[in-house]
Amino acid sequence: MSELQNIIKSICEEKGLNQESVISAIESSLSAAYRKDFGNKNQNIKVLFDPETGESKVYDVKTVVEDVIEEDENPESTEHATSRTKFVVEDVKSAVEDENAKPAKSKDEKTKNKEDKTKNKKLSLPVKISEDNLTNAENNAEENEEKKFNPKTEIQLSDSKLLKKTAKIGEEIKTRLEVPASYGRVAAQTAKQVIIQRLREAEREMIFNEFKDKEKEVVSGIVQRREGKTIFVDLGKTIGFLPVEEQIFSEQYNQGDRIKVYIKEVKSEHKGANIILSRTSEEILRKIFYLEIPEITNNLVELKAISREAGFRSKVAVWTDSKNVDPIGSCVGQRGSRIQTIMKELGGEKIDIIEYHEDSAKFVSNALSPAKILGIDINDKTKVATVKVSPDQLSLAIGKNGQNVRLAARLTKWKINIIEDTAKKDKQQDHKADDVKKEEKTKDDKPQKTEEKTEEKIIDDEQKDAKKLEKDEKKKTTKTKTKTDVKTDKTEISEKKSK
Repeated sequence: MSELQNIIKSICEEKGLNQESVISAIESSLSAAYRKDFGNKNQNIKVLFDPETGESKVYDVKTVVEDVIEEDENPESTEHATSRTKFVVEDVKSAVEDENAKPAKSKDEKTKNKEDKTKNKKLSLPVKISEDNLTNAENNAEENEEKKFNPKTEIQLSDSKLLKKTAKIGEEIKTRLEVPASYGRVAAQTAKQVIIQRLREAEREMIFNEFKDKEKEVVSGIVQRREGKTIFVDLGKTIGFLPVEEQIFSEQYNQGDRIKVYIKEVKSEHKGANIILSRTSEEILRKIFYLEIPEITNNLVELKAISREAGFRSKVAVWTDSKNVDPIGSCVGQRGSRIQTIMKELGGEKIDIIEYHEDSAKFVSNALSPAKILGIDINDKTKVATVKVSPDQLSLAIGKNGQNVRLAARLTKWKINIIEDTAKKDKQQDHKADDVKKEEKTKDDKPQKTEEKTEEKIIDDEQKDAKKLEKDEKKKTTKTKTKTDVKTDKTEISEKKSK
């Protein structure tokens, strides 16, 4: 392998390009350099570059077309032909307008007109001119205008047979051109910028195609920088941006943080691929569930519906046809390990997992969890569900700022009305009144009991004090005894010593 091939290979590995695209960029730059200094305006120059030897061959490539009659030999040139078709179109238009403007004629007049038109053979126009014929005439005129001989890229059949006897229409004929001695030095100078530009274009196109295939998918990226309120995320080969409306308000994006983002849209622009990312889309939650829960990736558990308020709360409806699989338990995981990882990915967003049911009433009641429902009435025509709840469950069913019922309505695609059960409310009020009465009675009985308790406490305290005094006296007596014993022992010892 030559040194040039090693350089091309290293460029391909560094930029992630194909070797063919790099060689085509070199060939186009060399052809531009030859055209600039040594070429002719009527030459379609193409260069074939051999990376093994480093040599380049220059050709003038043209396609064979039919012979075109020159204007000097015949006055009916292409311009005359197109002008003639224009006049025909104008005659057709005027004829249509005249026919539409004329009043209705009798049968005798119509027969006379037919006879006159058959006699007149100068114009071969039909009696009834349709709009289709008019449009066809206009199209033919446009085609005649477009069909012009281009000496740069085309060669006439008669001229091509001088170069190649077996030439046919549509065939490419390559004419080898001489390469001057100074071509290599000049080509290297002029081709440098062209090669760099072509490599950048190829790299941009490759990145655009790669991320266009990843559109509507979740990828991992690193927060690179912040410009105003827009966050720029490094996706590896390129940078995507996270606009304000696609950010979770409660999250803080610090430089170097690794986050998962949803590729919402990929646009092609002059500078390269413009990749719009999102953190608030419902699809990011769906994709994270597919990534984190193996039962969903293996199609044992199915995600039926998702409703989300990014940064606050989400509800996910799951379902399975397998009796041995618990859809909610598989999503929650052991001790909530799976759902906690998903919540961390979304910045601590709360997620309610709900079991999907084909029965609309059960599905709506499940969607309003954790609130407990007493009864539900469903109208299939208007898609309205009226739900009865107990007074203590009313605030739980509605949620903070109506969030719970709003997410449930989006999840089920039903309009949900929550009604408080009045019968239970009355019962609760009666129970409260009874409790108040009991409390009043207990308050009346409390002072007598407290007085009795205080007398008992005084007696107990006196007994305790007497016991303490007895213990203190005993301790004193024991101490005095020990002191007298010690003195007697000392006197005996001194007497023995004196003897």
